[in-house]
Amino acid sequence: MLRVQAAHVVGRMSEQEPVNQMSETTKIPRSGFARHIPLAVILAVAAFGFFALGDYLSFETLRDNREALLAWRDSNYGAMALAFVGIYIVIVAFSLPGAAVASMTGGFLFGLFAGTVFNVVAATIGASAIFLAARWGLGESLTAKLESSEGTVKKLKEGLRENEVSVLFLLRLVPVVPFFVANLVPALVGVKFRNFLITTALGIIPGGIVYTWIGVGLGGVFDRGETPDVSLLWEPFVIGPIIGLSVLAALPIVIKSIRGRKDT
Repeated sequence: MLRVQAAHVVGRMSEQEPVNQMSETTKIPRSGFARHIPLAVILAVAAFGFFALGDYLSFETLRDNREALLAWRDSNYGAMALAFVGIYIVIVAFSLPGAAVASMTGGFLFGLFAGTVFNVVAATIGASAIFLAARWGLGESLTAKLESSEGTVKKLKEGLRENEVSVLFLLRLVPVVPFFVANLVPALVGVKFRNFLITTALGIIPGGIVYTWIGVGLGGVFDRGETPDVSLLWEPFVIGPIIGLSVLAALPIVIKSIRGRKDT
């Protein structure tokens, strides 16, 4: 009797097994596709914004609407601050044109201190959104490939892991690295989100102060019928400290490299 029951149970399990396997195989592609949706949406909106929104997120738009913006700020400071931070997050998260204009607008509307705080907070949140979208999609599969790689790729991966914070700071401090690249690449190579968040929040402060500072003087620039002069970024008294911070960020990498050569 027991043998008959055991055979009956085994038979039912063997009948259910293909069904279970089939259900699992049908779920895998769906979940794999779903992982790529956030990044795909970001890239699609970024492409749309590049061609359609460039004329709207501009200094001309700010100049033409500055009186209304200043009036709303004076009557609804909290609402204006929240709206500004929200719009800036969307601009950064979807890599829309106008991030520099938004940073200067922060200085124009809120002054140097509050404007810098709002700019840094919004840019950090937007950058984190891109990072997490890329990590959830392409980042997982690419990180797995890097983990199993050998040779030069393995050495680069290990070097990045050993100097992760320094490299991330360099990406933020060096002015020639596009902000979108500095958001996307770390997610694809598997850096820790905590390190990305900290280095982003701190690393964008110097540049954020400069852009906000330029924005503080936008009222006078508009009154003279001129356009903001962003060449201030390359003045020695501005670029010098940023280069100095970049050197400090790179110093641990250099020291580890020298020690590694001595050990070998």
